[in-house]
Amino acid sequence: MNERAEPQDLNAAIRQHSEWLAGQLHAQRESLFPPDAQKAMRKFTSGEAAGLLGVNDSYLRKLHLDGKGPSPELTPGNRRLYSAENIQDLRVLLEKTARKPGDYLPGRRDGDHMQVIGVMNFKGGSGKTTTSAHLAQHLALHGYRVLAIDLDPQASLTALHGVQPEFDLDEGGTLYDAIRYDDPAPISSVIRKTYIPNLDLIPGNLELMEFEHETPRALAQGHAGLFFFRVKEALSQVDDAYDIVVIDCPPQLGFLTMSALSASTGVLVTIHPEMLDVMSMSQFLRMTADLMDVIAESGADMSHDWMRYVLTRYEPADAPQNRIVAFLRTMYGEAVLNAPMLKSTAISDAGLTKQTLYEVERSAFTRSTYDRAMESLNALNDEIAALIQKTWGRE
Repeated sequence: MNERAEPQDLNAAIRQHSEWLAGQLHAQRESLFPPDAQKAMRKFTSGEAAGLLGVNDSYLRKLHLDGKGPSPELTPGNRRLYSAENIQDLRVLLEKTARKPGDYLPGRRDGDHMQVIGVMNFKGGSGKTTTSAHLAQHLALHGYRVLAIDLDPQASLTALHGVQPEFDLDEGGTLYDAIRYDDPAPISSVIRKTYIPNLDLIPGNLELMEFEHETPRALAQGHAGLFFFRVKEALSQVDDAYDIVVIDCPPQLGFLTMSALSASTGVLVTIHPEMLDVMSMSQFLRMTADLMDVIAESGADMSHDWMRYVLTRYEPADAPQNRIVAFLRTMYGEAVLNAPMLKSTAISDAGLTKQTLYEVERSAFTRSTYDRAMESLNALNDEIAALIQKTWGRE
């Protein structure tokens, strides 16, 4: 005769499991990034540095031999390794003698508006956070001043950048502090420097859900005002400090997402090319349009510089996926970015150690696997960078 299962306090069990998991994640982080549990960006080979700068490796070698610019680290084999800080210093040096402005520092010029890119979809597994993280890091490594905002209470973008929400944000420090209705803080107070030059972060955690809970109460009491402008108004405080803001939106169409949409100048919708995901996206787009109508009726300008679809976790050898991709391209045309993000063990394995592909060493994977994934990511992010340049009136 089977023993009856003992009744269990579900709330207590969930809380205990949460604490166990948080403790293990904290221990893992400390073991991965000793002694102070702070992440650092890897060094780049001279070939990688030259590729990021858009120059020949031989030219970098000549600069080094002539004593110009930062001195790279020399390995026992006499190979040159450049830090991300070295690469940024070289950008500043090379820009002084560039043929045209922006060759090495491609960010905003007088009259250019800050680009705010909202990355969204409400279906889990669509690659939203992976897209956001790699885009933000790619742009920063290429000389743009970037602010990454984790607006998702699940805080995966935050964890990827070495911040553990349960331990590092127990007293606030998310965008909620700057957009709450009661005594909002300056947005500068929640911005953190990262281990990558040019890339700052506003982390996220479960506290962001407070905005979802407080907005209905504020609306009922007549205190919310134009609540959907709160993210935009907060970002206006640091408009001069950044070229591009990348917002990893929550996986639902709530008040946070509506406010992020209102702040965005460009929108990326991630699509995993599987039939169930495409069906889900149909509902997502319909509800998004309805919500934007409501916001527009309140007097907001909901026009954007651009909107594009990003194909994620794409497998070129998968025939059903190819049919769906062809269907999407026929239907949406140039609104679907040409470069997809390929499904790759290199990207997923990097995530196991809370890293992006830009952070891991090439030697950690077979060369073909790494190169294929990196080529895919760079093509996608270069295409988005070209969209930004075009918006600023530059080809």
